[in-house]
Amino acid sequence: MGGSVFSHSHHKMARADGNGGYGMDEKAGMFLQDSYRGKRYKWFVPSGYDPNCPVPLVVMLHGCTQNADDFAAGTRMNELAEENMFIVLYPEQSFTGNYNKCWNWFRPVNQQRGKGEPAIIVGMVEKIKNRYAIDENRIFAAGLSAGGAMSVILGVTYPDLFAGIGVCAGLEYKAARHVMGAYTAMAKGGPNPIQQGRKAYDEMGTHAAVMPVIVFHGDHDGTVTLKNADQVITQWAVTNDLAQDGQLTGWLDDQADGIMTGHVPEGREYQHYLYENDDGKVMMEKFIVAGMGHAWPGGSPKGSYTDSKGPDASRIMWEFFMSHTMDKEVSGKQACHAEDKKPWWQKLYDFCLKKARIKE
Repeated sequence: MGGSVFSHSHHKMARADGNGGYGMDEKAGMFLQDSYRGKRYKWFVPSGYDPNCPVPLVVMLHGCTQNADDFAAGTRMNELAEENMFIVLYPEQSFTGNYNKCWNWFRPVNQQRGKGEPAIIVGMVEKIKNRYAIDENRIFAAGLSAGGAMSVILGVTYPDLFAGIGVCAGLEYKAARHVMGAYTAMAKGGPNPIQQGRKAYDEMGTHAAVMPVIVFHGDHDGTVTLKNADQVITQWAVTNDLAQDGQLTGWLDDQADGIMTGHVPEGREYQHYLYENDDGKVMMEKFIVAGMGHAWPGGSPKGSYTDSKGPDASRIMWEFFMSHTMDKEVSGKQACHAEDKKPWWQKLYDFCLKKARIKE
């Protein structure tokens, strides 16, 4: 994506200027910042946050040349968090980490649990978990380009932490092992995704778990070629099939069980693919946006690498995430979020609206 591949205190309310320190989001809620192991991170807390009510956490990983403020503005994820009551974390790559501020997804040290950038990002997640009431069954990661590739790595290396991932213009697990390989993968695709799916499962080790995945990609992406979107799906179909029972049984595969065509009013057409497991539950989704380049679909022009004419990736990802939560036991307070507080008639309306959207 563009150029090269790539101490806590109480909240202080002030205008967010993006230049450091604590700040106040212009809409509502708080947009704050801190640093961890040499990297800055920002996070958004919705105005209605209640420490007695655990909320979901969405980790948003920016692309090359971007930062937390830019990515937040472009994806409008903070507005969605304010509306739906969840916290958003924006880890930020440093110039010392990568001159073009890309996440170094192509370096072997960053493709393992407990090391490199994945460990730093997870360390930031732990800082947020220690400070706020987070629903541990609803922690997700999503990213664009290099950030999308890193979200794949997080899903592989920490399947016990993340309940699902979103990949926009990203690449499969271990698509490259060095910088030159990264350029090749971006232009032509990575290694055999079936093979990479097995490698991903092996890396999961004793933490192996099925990982729901949603993918977005433009069919005119000149930075990360479209083939990579298909490879992400195939890799995760293999990884998830193995994670389900340790064997390749066809419990989940890369053949779409449903394909719909959608059209954004006065915007772009897109193909929506659904991938179901043997129980008929959708575990993976893929959106291919016609005519879109290297961008976050449905984003705001206030941020870089966005295409406002595409489907609303942020909202669609959020809805996908909310349909996939972990089932691990969590002691303490009962988790809740905006959906739980809706009256029955609102839930029925939302259900009908979602069915209508699926029919497209």
